[in-house]
Amino acid sequence: MKKLGIALLLISSVGLAQAEIKESSALSGFINKMVKQHGFQSADLKTLFKSVETKDSIIKAITRPAEGMPWYKYRKIFMRESRIQGGVKFWQDNKLSLTAMRQQYGIPEEVIVAIIGVETLYGERTGGYRVIDALATLGFSYPKRSKFFLSELENFLLLCREEKMNPLEPVGSYAGAMGMPQFMPSSYRHYAADFEGDKKRDIWTNPADAIASVANYFAKHHWQAGKAVAYPVEAEGMAYKKALSKGLKPDSNPETLKKLQVKLPKLAAQEPLKLLSFEQEKGHDLWVGLSNFYVITRYNHSALYALAVFQLSDAVKQAYRTAKHND
Repeated sequence: MKKLGIALLLISSVGLAQAEIKESSALSGFINKMVKQHGFQSADLKTLFKSVETKDSIIKAITRPAEGMPWYKYRKIFMRESRIQGGVKFWQDNKLSLTAMRQQYGIPEEVIVAIIGVETLYGERTGGYRVIDALATLGFSYPKRSKFFLSELENFLLLCREEKMNPLEPVGSYAGAMGMPQFMPSSYRHYAADFEGDKKRDIWTNPADAIASVANYFAKHHWQAGKAVAYPVEAEGMAYKKALSKGLKPDSNPETLKKLQVKLPKLAAQEPLKLLSFEQEKGHDLWVGLSNFYVITRYNHSALYALAVFQLSDAVKQAYRTAKHND
């Protein structure tokens, strides 16, 4: 049986005066699970959780996510000239690692850049909450998604043990997402990558590791190298609405959509597609998402998010080419 080890030995230097998390059957059950399934020490975990705080601001933040906005408002958050030019600079500064990941995995540089740009403005905004506070707050005080966040808390403690980190130190978003690519703990454990081979997966301060981690994530979710992501389309009449459905996975094809009067670019007859509608101030924009669009939604389960990443990636690519030509 493994003990929590170095990570919890560091806790003694942290004051316990501001502890707010309450004793509960849920907390006791979680500690018992960590002891029985993963070999943690009960006394160590009880000491740890005395230093964990629950925060109302975290609950408030998760109840009003940006993905609840209409597309025309959501898009404006990310499609700004400053973010586009920031992407160009990030690409220029990290050209070697971005090129290496395209060559290894087939993930375009601009897509990796856009993910990090949407998530944290290229590492400038990685979050100000202690990860353990965020996960404990949502795991024990947000019943709607308690199961998910308790699983992430479990993964967080495991990765702290694996990476020899003090669990009270990592900082991230209100949802417990970490580093430049905003990986949840389970994603960190499965997909975080060590670009230089120094046996560290530093997604907080090492852009190369963050880039490699995003590339690995996309590769493991079956990104198709050289294939398109999405196309804007138009439709005649209202028959197309029959193809608008819940979910994000491609569930249609060009042959079916053409019968519904959707005008498509040239695609293979049975190419898997998802018809999507995005709210504008007046009317809606129609897009078809291909398999790679679906892969982007595996990073964040939102069509708004995926389209923002795609449009930012395209804008960054064009701006990067312009800057390169001018040089």
